[in-house]
Amino acid sequence: AASLPRQFLRRQQVLALYRSILRALRDVPAAADRRSLRHWARAEFRRNKDATDQDAIRMMITQGNRQLRELQRTLKLAKS
Repeated sequence: AASLPRQFLRRQQVLALYRSILRALRDVPAAADRRSLRHWARAEFRRNKDATDQDAIRMMITQGNRQLRELQRTLKLAKS
């Protein structure tokens, strides 16, 4: 089992990622797309909320950050 401070830090990382994703989704131009992406993001986080395997959690955070960067890049391109 992970130490409590490490679990706390991991939780902070997950929450920060979640907030960043929701913040980025505000820039999605179409309201319907925005809604469905927000719904998808919530469902993904909810689906994995009971995960305890630290390696799996670390991988999910890495994957989530990669998807966030991709989303931000796509939105930036759409604006230009």
